[in-house]
Amino acid sequence: EKRMFAPVRVDQGYGVSEGEDMTNKTHIVVGWLLGHSFDLQENLEGQLLSAILLENSASPLMRALETTDIGQAPSPMCGLEDSNREMTFLCGVEGSEPEKQNDLEKLIESTLEKVAEEGVSEERLEAILHQLELHQREIAGDSFPYGLQLIMSAIAPMVHGGDPVELLDLEPVLATLREKIRDPEFIPGLIRRKLLDNPHRVTLTLRPDDKLDARRQQAIREALAKRKAELTSEEVGQIVDRAKALEERQMRKDDDSILPKVDLTDVPLQMPEPEARFDGDISATVFARGTNGLIYEQVVLPLPALTEEELSVLPYYSALISEVGCGDLDYLQMQDRISAESGGIGASFTAKGRIDDVQDLSGYMIFSGKALARNRTVLTKLLRDVYTSARFDEKDRIREIVAQIRARREQAVTGSGHALAMGAAAQGMSPGAWLSFRLGGLAGIRGTKELDQSLKDPAALDAFCRQLASLHGRIREQAREFLIIGEEEQLPALIDDLKFCWQGDTGVDSSRWKMEPVSFATREAWLTSTQVNFCARAYSTVPVDHPDAAALSVLGGFLRNGYLHRAIREKGGAYGGGAAQDSVNGNFRFFSYRDPRLAETLEDFDKALVWLQETDHEYQELEESILGVIGQMDRPRSPAGAARHAFHNNLFGRSPEQRARFRERVLSVTLDDLKRVAATWLVPEKASTAVVTGPDNRALVEGLGLNIQEL
Repeated sequence: EKRMFAPVRVDQGYGVSEGEDMTNKTHIVVGWLLGHSFDLQENLEGQLLSAILLENSASPLMRALETTDIGQAPSPMCGLEDSNREMTFLCGVEGSEPEKQNDLEKLIESTLEKVAEEGVSEERLEAILHQLELHQREIAGDSFPYGLQLIMSAIAPMVHGGDPVELLDLEPVLATLREKIRDPEFIPGLIRRKLLDNPHRVTLTLRPDDKLDARRQQAIREALAKRKAELTSEEVGQIVDRAKALEERQMRKDDDSILPKVDLTDVPLQMPEPEARFDGDISATVFARGTNGLIYEQVVLPLPALTEEELSVLPYYSALISEVGCGDLDYLQMQDRISAESGGIGASFTAKGRIDDVQDLSGYMIFSGKALARNRTVLTKLLRDVYTSARFDEKDRIREIVAQIRARREQAVTGSGHALAMGAAAQGMSPGAWLSFRLGGLAGIRGTKELDQSLKDPAALDAFCRQLASLHGRIREQAREFLIIGEEEQLPALIDDLKFCWQGDTGVDSSRWKMEPVSFATREAWLTSTQVNFCARAYSTVPVDHPDAAALSVLGGFLRNGYLHRAIREKGGAYGGGAAQDSVNGNFRFFSYRDPRLAETLEDFDKALVWLQETDHEYQELEESILGVIGQMDRPRSPAGAARHAFHNNLFGRSPEQRARFRERVLSVTLDDLKRVAATWLVPEKASTAVVTGPDNRALVEGLGLNIQEL
């Protein structure tokens, strides 16, 4: 990149709906251009710098961005970007105003000056290097195979002229950094050289503009009208001919016989399960796995009976418990402790129906942590302390985190609009689907906005903090069990630590949380600031152990590959579209992603079912869809991830026998089965529909009979 010798400020607009409130919707980000990403020393110094300043709420720059009234939350772009040839360091805020650009620059500069003057304690630097080592050691891969992760991380330095192998072994560079941080001037020098004295700095202010989309659309219409007026009759004929040729090409089947091919004979009848053993003294399920020197712990508790109000607080409780103080430590001290002693801790809530009845829901609260094996004792104590002594009295902190949750969730709408639309369409088909919609879906996002607004009232904030503390008290009384994963030689000492730390505290078996059955149809249109649509249609179907669940699972891929991809993406212009069976919640969903169409896409969902029944299909199409389902079942997992998956499957009654039964049913699905289950369960008159769209389509969705919901 051509180097700049003075900072630059850029002011740009982004489109929002006309008449929409534009208060606190400006995004301001400051970025510096750094050195080459393939220089490993330079790269690790950049990562060290980013961690010092932004790793967590105790980091000086992150703390400044979280607590300032310049914006509502730190920008999601904060951190080091090292995938390009030259790295960039970014920080900023969202939920701001354009005139606050100078204030933000001054805040960032003063924070950096303060760190450069005061330095950073060696304990904190050791904690950061500990995180880098843990990241280097951990065998990830639950969402993306670990081997491919390593290859992808090696590609960037390789294409930019670095050594890809060097990047895979950070130990020598980490050892060098450990020596350098002993010099108290090393970090201040790093901050001055890379940031304070670096003139290649850009400040981007991205402000909302409710006239931008109208101007853009008008410009497009005028350009098209002008171009059309200039066309000769011969050129018009060429366009028509090309459109016909394109449609013929889209309908033509490719000759894929030239490609290598997996078939059903290559699929094993069963996959090996990780072996577990049970320690009855502390109700611990233990897995010996090759974790490359890491250990993983989970404390698992059944949810107690909850009121509707307590249930609505549960997602915030899960998010906040690792972000607040604990015992005598405030949240800043606790963040430092978590960083120094572990690879992170957290809490989550999970709920599923029975394998034969999606209306019978059970739920668990899970406290999780991981650490290097040498930190096993402190990890066990850390989880125990958070479980017993988390504090919900730091009201300003809780207020900040809720505002950040709101900002993240609002941003996620257009990125995951298809999932949100599917959740809205399926909300009335089971307690699990309703819960997902209410807590994590569109209703949950709206609820977060309302909560964030209400917490500006001190009395409401006090009441919310009391709710959190009360819920914590009820959850910690529950009888618990443990999940332990580590290498064989680490496990005996790990179990001894667990027994010592948790002795005399067994909890009680109290009444367990249940939900009433849920069954109602939905027709909703959710209006938000978006220029594209997300369409979904859902049908109530069956739980995972029902004989038809396998055929419905195969049907999703069959409809996507055979009809929906061509109709919705290739012809309709959407970024994507498809269908899938959700056997956990007992429903089948059609969806489109970033879709320029709306009513036409909903029609295509129905036409796909007609195509299924009235078209002659080849066996290969069925075989590909079966392999797709098996591929999802057999996707690679990390050693620890495979153990976690097996444990949580068994927790909800998904035994190896049940999964083997489902696998056999998938492998034996026929074309007649697909037509039968579609005719049985996917009856258009029984469909529920939901779309996420912009306010401009209000009249259209009202004409489709959809109830308007404002996000």
